[in-house]
Amino acid sequence: MIRALTGFSTRNPWKVIAVWAVLGVLLTVLSQTLIYRVTQTQTADFLPKSYDSAAAMKIAQDRFGTKPDANPVTVLVARADGRALTAADRQQIDDGAKRLSRLKVTMPKPKDAAPLQRDYSQVPQVDPAMTAPDGTFELLSANLTGNPADPGLENTYRAFRDGTRAEFAAQGLRTGFTGALADQVDSADDGKTLATVASACAVGLIILLHILVFRSALAALLPLIAVALVSGVAAGAVVGTALLTGIKLDPSVPSLIGVVLLGIGIDYFLFLMFRFREQLRAHPERHHRATAAEVGHKVGTAITSAALTIVAAFATLGVASFGQFRVLGPAVAVSVLVMLLASLTLMPAVLAACGRALFWPSRALKTVPRDGATARFADLVARRPVVMVLASLALLGALAGGLAGIRMDYGLGGGPRTASQTTAAEISRVLPAGVADPTSVYVETKNAGPLTPGALNGLAQRLTRATGVGQVAEPVLSESRQAARIDLFLTEDPQSQQARDLVAGPIRAAVAQGTPADLNAHVGGTPAVFADVSTAVDRDLRLVFPVAAALIGVILLLLLRSLLAPVVLMLSVGLGFAATLGAAALLFQHAMGKPGVNFTLPLVLFLFVVALGTDYNILISDRIREEMEHPGPPRAAVARALRHTAPAIATAGLVLAGSFAGLAVTPQPSTQQIGFATALGILLSAFLLSVVLVPALAALLGRSLWWPLRPGRTTARTAPGHPRAEAPQSPQSQPWSQWPTPPQPDDHPSPYPQPYPQPYTPQEEQGAASSWTGSSHHP
Repeated sequence: MIRALTGFSTRNPWKVIAVWAVLGVLLTVLSQTLIYRVTQTQTADFLPKSYDSAAAMKIAQDRFGTKPDANPVTVLVARADGRALTAADRQQIDDGAKRLSRLKVTMPKPKDAAPLQRDYSQVPQVDPAMTAPDGTFELLSANLTGNPADPGLENTYRAFRDGTRAEFAAQGLRTGFTGALADQVDSADDGKTLATVASACAVGLIILLHILVFRSALAALLPLIAVALVSGVAAGAVVGTALLTGIKLDPSVPSLIGVVLLGIGIDYFLFLMFRFREQLRAHPERHHRATAAEVGHKVGTAITSAALTIVAAFATLGVASFGQFRVLGPAVAVSVLVMLLASLTLMPAVLAACGRALFWPSRALKTVPRDGATARFADLVARRPVVMVLASLALLGALAGGLAGIRMDYGLGGGPRTASQTTAAEISRVLPAGVADPTSVYVETKNAGPLTPGALNGLAQRLTRATGVGQVAEPVLSESRQAARIDLFLTEDPQSQQARDLVAGPIRAAVAQGTPADLNAHVGGTPAVFADVSTAVDRDLRLVFPVAAALIGVILLLLLRSLLAPVVLMLSVGLGFAATLGAAALLFQHAMGKPGVNFTLPLVLFLFVVALGTDYNILISDRIREEMEHPGPPRAAVARALRHTAPAIATAGLVLAGSFAGLAVTPQPSTQQIGFATALGILLSAFLLSVVLVPALAALLGRSLWWPLRPGRTTARTAPGHPRAEAPQSPQSQPWSQWPTPPQPDDHPSPYPQPYPQPYTPQEEQGAASSWTGSSHHP
């Protein structure tokens, strides 16, 4: 199948490129137009209905008409001079609220708006909420409906904010805005420049690395263009699948898919280009399309297995109970499958279409590079495997020590203070912190009898005495009198860990003890939702980790056709995962004094570090096995494999780590942690696990690594007089990279039986792998 795809693509490169280009443009437009119609932002909607906060949300929607896409905004109105409001001021505020409730907010449409973008123009309901005890400000409540992840609604909020500000400024009053939507827009506005710079730096890093490695502008730009087209196709496939199945995606899915595809797409392109350049040097007489077909088949096998490990890891999220995980996994899996198809068709077609011109103006194809730092390092790993293994384990163990006392942090705040957070802080100085985002207790009758306020007195009194409750509002009955809502204003920030602890502990305990036998009561609101999310995530992690590990192990078993090699690779990536998570805990929890590491970090690291790190292990292991098919000592095969493969792994690791490192400079602390830890984990996978630990273990175990099918055993006996038979008596006395190699097939008939690949030519053995950073040639 792989040979058929790569063969067709290299025979018809321009047709394949044209098809991908058309699909890329069309599906990119489709995804940008429809993405916000298949996303939902209410975290409670991702929880199973059995959770307390999800049941509360259902009562709110069914009994009180709460819209699932409602975005409450709290407006603070105060005098510009800071004095207490007068009676005239309060009248002006009430009149202004009435005028705002009659005015339609028209959604601005920027020039770069996506086609067919939804129009969020609306008339918001603005009502007086409460006045500060000291009379210094009054609070108004407003609601904007729509998807808060959609830039259209964000622009509508900006128009509402500016209009409200102008309305009260004309009366000599100042305004402040707070709430989830307000904070989101303020954070986006404050971090827009930084995000743009980080994105530009990531792209610049990719281009710079390609230019340094290949010395060609075309080799630097083509991978980015190709990956951009494939990303558009993948996004269109995900959005189309969501539309057809009715699945709602989390707003973070598009950006996460973009980062994943940029990283792995560039990685796969690099693997192909390094092997393509190697074969062009070794066989200058061969037509470049034949070389592209051969490279596509050889590297495509490893890429297929690597991509399937990622698909398997993310697909296991489909068994999670938390909806954000359950929709994220299949979405990323579909995207990676699209990238895999592109790696077997579009990328070989690009190699076949460009040929040697891909590396112009570099003269690397016409010269034999001298041994550089990569060759010396490969010899060192092959000669001193015990030292390398011990050093690697010591470093990984030291980093993994950070796991001692690790805690999960479910906090949402902690970033740079925005205007919304400043307004919230001003409110909390004289009112409970939860006034702008109340925690609500929803009560529903078990029978058909109507509720009365008196039936809720006992529950309200217990809630008043509960720890962390600053104020309890009067119960509000539904129109049918079958349900009631009691709003609680907590003393802690609703987005803090302390608020979640209060809800999960004393507040839910008070509800359980104070609810009459004929009523059902559920606690809803932001802290209640995330208290339930923490429970769901803990359960899912215990399920997803072993299932994903088992699937990855099966894929490695089928690829490597060995029982021992998959165990070695899985243990190595397991150590990498533990070291990365421990390093994150050491930095953020122990050094920076954070409450803990973000609750999504273990899962993100497991999926990216284990799945993507396995990519590099597969690449080096596949090449080691290929080299061990040739006669000679196993350590010599390890050295040759490392010489040829280390530059590709190192470059790919830097590119992928750079893609994630851009997240480390975003304002949100949770995103910072994910960006830093993922970048570190990928660097450890590329520079420690794949080019040090795994090759060193392979050098120690030799062909036993591939038990029960040991490569090269049938070819170990060479004919008398063959250069292999004339090997030095003490190979340890010279570098492994200088071990004698078979002559070219034109000089002697090959003594190696099929189906093993033909041995490398002397030219390949001397310089097929370019010296990496630190080399002396780089023509």
